[in-house]
Amino acid sequence: MRKPSDKQVDEFIGQVLRAGVLLSSAVTMIGLVLYLWHHSASTPNYHVFHSISGKLRHLRQLFPDAFHGDPVAIIQVGILLLIATPVARVAFLVGAFALERDRMYVAVSGLVLAVLLYSIIFFR
Repeated sequence: MRKPSDKQVDEFIGQVLRAGVLLSSAVTMIGLVLYLWHHSASTPNYHVFHSISGKLRHLRQLFPDAFHGDPVAIIQVGILLLIATPVARVAFLVGAFALERDRMYVAVSGLVLAVLLYSIIFFR
């Protein structure tokens, strides 16, 4: 496999970031429109704070709820997509540096990716 040029890598990273932000924005906007559609007649009570439900904190329940049209779950998926965008960038960089056979940058990028994934998975 031939090595990509620096310009190709930069352009692809830009496309990944752009696509991630646009997809995240679209999903979040769909959730927002659905939320406003379903709750347009309700009056919020600002005297009592209500946290998000526990089911929105776990991926096992979040995605089925989003696919069934729960507006808050759809917004949450949009936020997760936004968080995943820079992680995808770092993962792509690990692959690009591996193609260039640049071991130092593969190690540094791999360490950054490991720290990102560890913090996402284990710190809530």
